[in-house]
Amino acid sequence: MLYFVKTPNWFSLFFKKRIWKIKTSERRLYLTFDDGPHPLITSFVLDELKKHQAKATFFCIGDNVVKYPEVYKRIIDEGHAVGNHTFNHLNGWKTKDKIYLDNIDKAKKIIDSDLFRPPYGRITSFQIRQLGMNRFKLKTIMWTVLSGDFDNNISKDACKENVILNAVNGSIIVFHDSEKANEKMRYALPEVLKHFSKQEFVFDKITKEIL
Repeated sequence: MLYFVKTPNWFSLFFKKRIWKIKTSERRLYLTFDDGPHPLITSFVLDELKKHQAKATFFCIGDNVVKYPEVYKRIIDEGHAVGNHTFNHLNGWKTKDKIYLDNIDKAKKIIDSDLFRPPYGRITSFQIRQLGMNRFKLKTIMWTVLSGDFDNNISKDACKENVILNAVNGSIIVFHDSEKANEKMRYALPEVLKHFSKQEFVFDKITKEIL
């Protein structure tokens, strides 16, 4: 599985309509969690965040919000941000534009957010442009650092080190509150929170106002 753990500056320059990092000189990091909510895994994440007074952004699959509304409500009640991750975790490269956009719109009806992250990071330039128009008015959020918690070929220690060695001020960090990523995320997230808290970093949520 080939991917950049840390998004190179030159790469992000080719895709300017996407947000790859938050501009700040402060010691501030932006944890994000994709593919939830999940009744057990998301609850674990929320408990860990609370221990460090950390805020995060959860890019939710609409179908999971329908299945687990109480977990989605807890995310919001505890002061975190949410974002749209399509209703059925669709790959924008492999889905016809109308089907893809309608699926995002379906999720938008139950996920009250100005933020969107494409599953797998795969979205076309045409789809991006549509999301910025009046029907959606969504900002597309990508990432600075991938933990790799979804990767079966790396260890849980490597997952932790991917974040600790690459995150800097303003980094958008990706974890997953999903069954596939659960084992590595459960190990790496507490370690990342402890490490950067000792370094006096603040973990904040992404809002439209800071973009």
